[in-house]
Amino acid sequence: MLLIILSWIYILITTIHLGYCLDKLINLNNNNFVITAILGLFSTTIIATIWAIFGRINIEFHIFLLVLNIIIFILNKSKVFEIYNKFIAEFKCLNYSLQLFLLGITLLIIAQCAAKPYIIDNESYYIQTIKWINEYGFVKGLANLHIFFGQTSGWHIAQSVFNFSFLYSNFNDLSGFCLMLGIIFAVFKLNSFFENGIKIYLIVGLLPIANVLLFQFISAPSPDLPVYIFSFVIFFYFVEYFNKPSVQKFNLLVILSLFVVFIKPTAIAIVLIPFLFYVANFKLLKYKLAISFVLSVLVMALFVIKNTIITGYPLYPTQLFSCVYYDFKVPNTLVSFYFDETKLYGFYSNQAEFNSMSKFKIFIKWLTLNNINSILNISILILVLISSFVIYKYYNKKAYWLLYLILIFQFGMLLFTSPQYRFFIHFSLFFSFMILGCFLNSKKSILFILFGSSSILVFFVLVSINYSALTSNKLIQENSHFTISEIIFPHSNSKLISYFHKCNIGNLNYNSPDENSYFWTNGNGKLPCVNSQQINYFILNYHFIPQMRTKELKDGFYSKKVSTNE
Repeated sequence: MLLIILSWIYILITTIHLGYCLDKLINLNNNNFVITAILGLFSTTIIATIWAIFGRINIEFHIFLLVLNIIIFILNKSKVFEIYNKFIAEFKCLNYSLQLFLLGITLLIIAQCAAKPYIIDNESYYIQTIKWINEYGFVKGLANLHIFFGQTSGWHIAQSVFNFSFLYSNFNDLSGFCLMLGIIFAVFKLNSFFENGIKIYLIVGLLPIANVLLFQFISAPSPDLPVYIFSFVIFFYFVEYFNKPSVQKFNLLVILSLFVVFIKPTAIAIVLIPFLFYVANFKLLKYKLAISFVLSVLVMALFVIKNTIITGYPLYPTQLFSCVYYDFKVPNTLVSFYFDETKLYGFYSNQAEFNSMSKFKIFIKWLTLNNINSILNISILILVLISSFVIYKYYNKKAYWLLYLILIFQFGMLLFTSPQYRFFIHFSLFFSFMILGCFLNSKKSILFILFGSSSILVFFVLVSINYSALTSNKLIQENSHFTISEIIFPHSNSKLISYFHKCNIGNLNYNSPDENSYFWTNGNGKLPCVNSQQINYFILNYHFIPQMRTKELKDGFYSKKVSTNE
């Protein structure tokens, strides 16, 4: 815990410095502490992405970042102190119960971050993706080694900056820092609701109720978590300023939406929010697109360059605009395999069964999946149906209706491609809190729910719980909980106790976890690391093996076609 606190102090200083600079550079006139920090995360991610195109995110990058921090502080010392002093003053003005709640939740977040990681994807590609960025930057054709590496997220780039790999190996908790920012934002809005009674402040202020769910994401750098948090911030500014627009708020919506999509392309529907904001306020904004256009082009260019280097496809995992040939380009058949597997995983189905089903049967299949998935999917459908009636009766404003239409669009877009409930959580939570907000009118009842949910959270953070009744997956049958041994030093980045052995195929020498490991598992093995089960599977079914392009790992990988008897 203690080391995480120290690292977060530096992260906060850096994000406030860079966020302040971006704010002034594009004239956002922002005065919100959390927004400044988020702008700093965005700036850090963009700078690191540019750096990773040419080299590794390691000690040399941190020297640059430290020098940048010092320069910013020296040139803007009074303004920086003003940001901190304003936040402290606002914190002191909070309801005493909310002050206590915020301090308690912060400690719980740090404790959960110190615990072992819970998410499966941390073992399959988060750890390894970040390692590659730390050691080599973006590596040509890296997805040929492990197809999941093609998913390299903006959040993993940001984590590669703030895991301080050259100093310590166990920092893996940027998502926890992000949740802390989200909770601060929500608590301050809830305090404002107690004074102004405006419902959007209550809806966003209820975000901490979801901590029992969100805490499962924060001990690993899951790209889903920042999508949920930043989406709530976007929803707030969209609703609050829809009828009192400004160029500054439009540019803020654009930045936040670009950040979300750079982190998680499946959240593409979120870009409709600044677009609809622009359309609704066209007369005011029609000649004010320069900043948003430049930022959009920059982020899109970095997204395309990153994908092209790692996979050979500019819009990976789609094969759109992939007409240019690169020797490190992932074979089409392997990309199609990945896309199909992602889709089939959402339906717990095989290709033959899926192809034989009509659209209606696919929908019914989605609703009747086993255990927790079926419950969540049915709940999402009910929420979609009920929300329209609730909006009509209690929130009959254009901004809420537009958010509802975006929810329908996101639901429809993903239903037949990758209908995993985690891709809907940000919308599901928002509209659930919107419904709950219809019944919460008193400060006492709101605080009761807030502290009640947090009391349950204490149990989840400190006690081991078995989820075998909800899932058959052994990797997630036990929750991630804090132990005394993690008071100073956080748990290692991996929860698996895997033994790695050296393997060879062609010119590739690699490390593979033991035979009992999950098919996609890499864990925390030394680079290059890939499960030999995968290698054998792709040889047998697709006749490809990953090979080094040269004798140096930094030069990347390609897929070599082999004969069936080779």
